[in-house]
Amino acid sequence: MKATYVLLCVGLVVLPATICQSPAERDSYTECTDGYEWDVQTQLCRDINECETIQQACQGEMKCFNHYGGYLCLPRSASVITAPEPSSQSEPSVPVESNEAFNPCPVGYRAQGDTCVDIDECELDMHDCQPSQECINTVGTYTCQCPDGYSKIGIECVDIDECRYRYCQHRCVNVPGSFSCECEPGFQLAGNNRSCVDVNECEMGAPCQQRCYNSYGTFLCRCDQGYDLGPDGFSCNDIDECSYSSFLCQFQCVNEPGRFSCVCPEGYELLGTRLCQDVNECETGTHQCGTGQVCVNIHGGHQCVNSNRCQDPFVQVSENRCICPVVKPECRDLPFSIVHRYMSITSERSVPSDIFQIQATSVYPGAYNSFRIRSGDENDEFYIRQINNISAMLVLARAVTGPKEYVLDLEMVSVSPLINYQTSSVLRLSVYVGPHAF
Repeated sequence: MKATYVLLCVGLVVLPATICQSPAERDSYTECTDGYEWDVQTQLCRDINECETIQQACQGEMKCFNHYGGYLCLPRSASVITAPEPSSQSEPSVPVESNEAFNPCPVGYRAQGDTCVDIDECELDMHDCQPSQECINTVGTYTCQCPDGYSKIGIECVDIDECRYRYCQHRCVNVPGSFSCECEPGFQLAGNNRSCVDVNECEMGAPCQQRCYNSYGTFLCRCDQGYDLGPDGFSCNDIDECSYSSFLCQFQCVNEPGRFSCVCPEGYELLGTRLCQDVNECETGTHQCGTGQVCVNIHGGHQCVNSNRCQDPFVQVSENRCICPVVKPECRDLPFSIVHRYMSITSERSVPSDIFQIQATSVYPGAYNSFRIRSGDENDEFYIRQINNISAMLVLARAVTGPKEYVLDLEMVSVSPLINYQTSSVLRLSVYVGPHAF
């Protein structure tokens, strides 16, 4: 039977140099093909690097590329993909049909069929970017970029302090890789996140107790009339107007929240908002006088007096006038007539003070009239000042305090020397002294 030998072939890319050996010849064979040399140590053929052994192997702008069994002179921009280095020229190898070592594409590209496609160095981890950098694939190459907010200094990415460039209207806060803007109190960030716009605190629940006024960057609290702004600038405190002056009201001031009011004593009513005027109970019908009585209005009240105050031997001739008939013997030393009048004054009235004027109603030709206080002034608190022949003035000489009633008989004596005639008449004046003046 004929022995069958398997031939082992070594394929050389580009440079076709194939040696076929039989198994019997392998043990003693030491000769290599062109471009290879025998390696005594490994007992194998190894490639000769002509780019190192041949001086100026390539001329001009050409670059030497070593290849298995030879070398290539290619443009400097060319790129070569080397095939896996064979372990030995004498070891078995499968012939390579289409995987050529020469890459006809530019740097950053690889051959794919008849075209060149870009190599994504970032995806294949074929870049040299630092951990702080980001690999960005580009056409034919790649770039190492820093993230937003960082700048490249040397090979490192350093945070950019954006606050140096005054991007913010008010306050800038730098953070790694970015920045943020803040506004002063009373402002808020606008839509661009850099500008500051005023906040209307009055519409956002400002703590003003009564009135709020918005202003640029802040707000002001104000109070209604009759209130003072508190020390905290928010609350409103009532003003006690009555404590500021004793002349606000004629009688009495009453403080109320935000205002004050005036009140009058019993028997008086407000005239306007501050003055007091006497209530005439006799005119308003609020008195309690009964039948046979006459209502007499006085300061702060009224008096009920008998409608007929004439005492014997006097007889009543009108509502307030009494006469003593001359036909009665007992009338000889009495005034001919008594007229009743009523008035009131307040306590502690300034003195001397004119309080009542007396006027003669009947005047005889050539008669002389004189006026005096006939009775009722035991303490000399009043006196008469005659004005002329027919009138006189009752004067309060001392301050009096009420409530008190004085009944004064003011007498006018008429003397007529022509007819040798003398007569007198009395005005009976009831003086009611009311409470203290206000």
